[in-house]
Amino acid sequence: MRKTTTLALIATGLVALGCGAGSTDEGTDTKADAGGAKGDDKPKTAKIGQPARDGKFEFTVKSSKCGVAKVGTSMLGDKAQGQFCLITINVKNIGKEPQTLDGSSQKAYTADGTEYSSDTEAGLYANKEQSTFFEEINPGNQVTGVFVFDIPKDVKLAKLELHDSMFSGGVTVSLT
Repeated sequence: MRKTTTLALIATGLVALGCGAGSTDEGTDTKADAGGAKGDDKPKTAKIGQPARDGKFEFTVKSSKCGVAKVGTSMLGDKAQGQFCLITINVKNIGKEPQTLDGSSQKAYTADGTEYSSDTEAGLYANKEQSTFFEEINPGNQVTGVFVFDIPKDVKLAKLELHDSMFSGGVTVSLT
């Protein structure tokens, strides 16, 4: 019994260490992550059309369209439980190494703070030419894709929280 408890504690410790392994990014600060440089008076929250940085990625939200019932074609597609919000985002790798864009790490929020996750299956159908689920982007390169959120019909999104990885702090982009 003691051996099992000891092994469980060791495994838990290793998982905890692994979860924190990629959580810091040297050379970035809060203002730089929001699209500004040190000493800039730029707000920490970006707006549609403004670049916003988190870690090795620079995100620029191009557009937001809600009220979509289905994505894909008549033969292959996905139907919304409520409504789809299609958010077109340009993502540029500003780092010095390849970085994987994880669509499932992106979050959307309402004004009251309700969180919605990206619908990666619907995202596959919405992106005919570009994937946003697990797309590796080399330094200096960029991709533009549609991130899909399935939200109730009577809900309006207020902001996005975009991440360069599941462990990053993220950057906020206002949709209002």
